[in-house]
This record gives sequence, structure tokens and C-alpha cells, in this order.
Amino acid sequence: MNITYCILGMYNSGGMERVLANKANYLVAQGHNVSIITTDQQGRPSYFPLDAAIRVYDLHINYTDDNTAGLVTKLFAYRRKQRLHKQRLAQHLNQLKADVVISMFDHDTSFLYKIKDGSKKVLEIHFSRYKRLQYGRKGLWRIVDTFRNWQDKWIASRYDRFVVLTEEDRSYWGKLPNIAVIPNANSFIPVAQADVAHKRAIAVGRYDYQKGFDELITIWGEVHQQYPDWKLDIFGKGPLEEQLCLQIRGLGLENTVRLRPPVRDIEKAYCQSGLLVMTSRYEGLPMTLLEAQACGLPMVAYACKCGPGDIIQDGESGFLITEGDRDMMVARLIQLMEDEDLRRKMGAKAKVISANFTEDKVMQQWLNLFNRLMS
Repeated sequence: MNITYCILGMYNSGGMERVLANKANYLVAQGHNVSIITTDQQGRPSYFPLDAAIRVYDLHINYTDDNTAGLVTKLFAYRRKQRLHKQRLAQHLNQLKADVVISMFDHDTSFLYKIKDGSKKVLEIHFSRYKRLQYGRKGLWRIVDTFRNWQDKWIASRYDRFVVLTEEDRSYWGKLPNIAVIPNANSFIPVAQADVAHKRAIAVGRYDYQKGFDELITIWGEVHQQYPDWKLDIFGKGPLEEQLCLQIRGLGLENTVRLRPPVRDIEKAYCQSGLLVMTSRYEGLPMTLLEAQACGLPMVAYACKCGPGDIIQDGESGFLITEGDRDMMVARLIQLMEDEDLRRKMGAKAKVISANFTEDKVMQQWLNLFNRLMS
């Protein structure tokens, strides 16, 4: 098959980029032709390695140039860029003659299904149904988010298939006849298992509102009072880095909370940690939980929409905490910190559960979907 993916860019170290790189590499290895069309790559290399057989095209739309603009300026620029985007994307798709074209729920979502290039159109989302309403924005932006949240469902119904990551999220979209559930796969096959004797908690993700690291740092301030020998390393980057640094200094946690840059060998970081903690405000199917689980790490996470409940077996491979319950989050972290045997037991269970998310199992679901569309 000729398969084309559409995404903003492949230069970030995020979970969606990692998932797409893994999918594309797998499909090429199976003998399929794969193309990736970006809008904002701007000549930067892919953060995650791509097989040399994968063709990458950039449309030079550059939506991110307007990220700091005001609402009115941003809206006018967006409409202009959308017209240019649709025109250039249509030209590329008519040349590529793809069998299936997949949108990663990015800037092409509103019009990709309208392009008549002969391909089947698939939309996949890596967040929850209510992502837009969980930005926490106010005023006019809140009105825009509410409208776009309503619009998302109507647009999703126009695609040949709409793929979500969890059964939980499927339930939020209503009775869409074209919806399917396919989870993310494990990012890698670990060569080792985590040594949970390490007195380090790890968190991984972009430094933005979604990941809730401001919440985590506040929680760690309480944990540190009882277990000052434990460290918290947060791997990532993003717009809130300076704000998080100020928060760490303001709470006097410079010697126990460390902001770390992204690393390609994240497996090593997991395996040198005693537990993983996640305080996200919303997710789709968090890659950090899948990765930690594959490495045999016990996990403590807020049960946000969506994903943690599909990965963590509460009380067996980790703990699920009611979103925003700081006291319980502190209590569960301390429970794991003071009981190495419990960490080992939960880590071993997590390792067993990770077999449900192997790449072969997940990619077979994608291939089945593509084959049904083509037939």
C-alpha cells in the first residue's frame, strides 16, 4: 500500500512524533510505501530516526510562527495559512496517489477529507475528546475552544475512519459509525528491567499546561519533607520551563527536583529510577506510562481523561489517583518509597501487562483497518 501521514512536524521529542516514527518504520519494513507530509519542519531533522525509504515533504506553512500572536491577528493569519495549506496539500496528494492518507488531528483536519485524490481518509487523535476544554483558557479563547470542541465531532464523522486510543475516549464521542479503537504500541523493547532500588522518581513530558508539572512540583515539596534522600527528575522541554524553574526555587527544592532535557535513550533513564509519577490534566494514551510499564517500573498517576485507566491496574502495577487529590498522591508516593518490595512486585506486574501493547499486536490492528478500507 501507499500510505501517507500528515503532521505539523517531526522535530519535536513528543509522544505523537515517536508513535508516528515507529509506525512509519514498521510499515516500511513490511514492504509498504510511506510518506510523511509536514507543515512546520523548516529543514530540521526528525527527532526520532526514520527509515531512509520514508519520503518526507514539508509544505512550508509554518503555523508555529504565529504562536505568540494575539487572538485577532492569529485568526486572520490562520485563515490565510489554511487556504495555502489546503492548496499545497492537494497538489502533493494528487502526485503521490496514496491509497490511505492519515491526519494526526493537526491543522489539516478540517479539510483533508474534502480533497479528492482517490485515497481513503483516516483521522486519528492522540488526546481525549475534551482536550480543547482542558487548556484552562479564559475569555474569548474559551469561546473559541468551546466552538472547536463541538466542531471536532462533526469533522471526525466526515472521515472514512476515525481512530481513538481508548474505549473510554470512544464513549465520549457518541455513536459515530466510523469510530475505531487502536492503542499506541510500546515505543521500544527494553534490554533491561528497571532497578527499583534507585531512590529516584521520574516524570517525562513537555513542559506545558497539559502535563501538570506545576502540580507535581508542589506535591513533591510535601514528599521531600519526609523522604529528603529521594530525587525527582522531570525529562522534557517546553514553554513553561522558566516558570517551573522559578517554582522549584521558590519552594527551595533545587537539590531534589531537577529539570532534565529530553534524551533519545529514555529507556536508560527509566531503568535507573524507582518509580514513575504522572500528574497530567489530560492525555490520550500516555506514552510515558507505556514506556515505564515496559521497563518494569511501578507507576503513580492521576486518573485523568484518557488513558491511565487503560494502562495501570490500580493496586497491582501502580496506583491511580483521583485527579487533583494531592493528599492521596503524596500518600501513595510515600507508600512506594518506603517499600522496595512493593515497588518490585508492582514493577514485575507492569512488565507482564506491557505484553498487551506490543508493536506487532498494535500494528496488525492498523493493517487490518487499512485492508478493510481498501476492500
